[in-house]
Amino acid sequence: MKVRSLVVGLMASAFAALAQADINVGVIVSATGPAASLGIPEKNTFALMPTTIGGQKINYIILDDASDTTTAVKDIRKLITEDKVDVVVGSTITPNSLAMIDVAAEAETPMISMAASARIVDPANPRVKWIFKTPQNDIQMSTAIVEHMTAHGVKTVAFIGFADAYGEGWYQEFAKVAEARKLQIVANERFNRADTSVTGQVLKILAAKPDAVLIAGSGTPAALPQVALVERGYKGKYYQTHGVANNDFLRVGGKSVEGTFLPAGPVLVAAQLPAGNPIKKVALDYVGRYEAAHGKGATSTFGAHAWDAGLLLANAVPTALKKAQPGSKEFRLALRDALEGLRNVTLSQGIVNMSPTDHLGFDQRARVMVKIENGAWKLQQ
Repeated sequence: MKVRSLVVGLMASAFAALAQADINVGVIVSATGPAASLGIPEKNTFALMPTTIGGQKINYIILDDASDTTTAVKDIRKLITEDKVDVVVGSTITPNSLAMIDVAAEAETPMISMAASARIVDPANPRVKWIFKTPQNDIQMSTAIVEHMTAHGVKTVAFIGFADAYGEGWYQEFAKVAEARKLQIVANERFNRADTSVTGQVLKILAAKPDAVLIAGSGTPAALPQVALVERGYKGKYYQTHGVANNDFLRVGGKSVEGTFLPAGPVLVAAQLPAGNPIKKVALDYVGRYEAAHGKGATSTFGAHAWDAGLLLANAVPTALKKAQPGSKEFRLALRDALEGLRNVTLSQGIVNMSPTDHLGFDQRARVMVKIENGAWKLQQ
């Protein structure tokens, strides 16, 4: 009888320990390198994340991929094989996130990317069953730009974007919408994130005499073509993507980026949103938390992408815990299923309705048009 009691007691202790297992969240950000202006606010945001969800302790294991694709792959392998994470959040930029997909899928570990390209969650790729993301798709933002261009008399446009998956993805989506709206693309140029000169590309753009220029870059490197165009006297309209929505871009671009139009997530202009906007409360909550820690005006949409990943987990983890315990294959699958099942979840950037064919889940409420005026972001009504 004593032996039986001892066995029962040991089993109870074992189950209690299992029930209290921590949830390990692996995080990969580009906190150094060309994408640092995006990755630093993301890294800062994880310091604001909850330390428990659904009664379970959360451990955030944060690695820096230095804006390098090879390092990103090495980082995710370490997080999965050595740190035994239950979910990966990252990376900051599109090329790194795309490179990480196969590793996450092979390990059957859910991954929430903080990069923009629609290719990251393309339902045509069966491996993205395990992949989700928080930034708006480039097609959503391309549509907003083309609508603004055509409404303001733009008939010809020059395109210059990163010579990587971000720039290519943007060109493909923008070209589709432009063609449908009878908007002519008269130049198509590329530059690298680490370039210090784009003189050749700018001269070709000037020769094409476009009504507007769209620069498809992210972070501070996206300022380079615009500064060069302004120096060469280009007077047409300037458009950037949501990849520049932080104050570092304003600082580096200075007067050269005055008057620029761009689509952005609502959090960038949270205080300017109408009172009835359903996203405003959540957006202002994040802004308040971030600025309390880092100063007034410090908020960027990139930190908000990280915050929204945390909100996705906060809504999905309790459901997953009902089916399995952290640290197991079963929990990772349950968490993946719970993320895919999220409905009407309000984030700082939009309202999410996931499905097996949509691992972003945003509708058009997740975008606004913004203009840079007097070195600040101005909501366009």
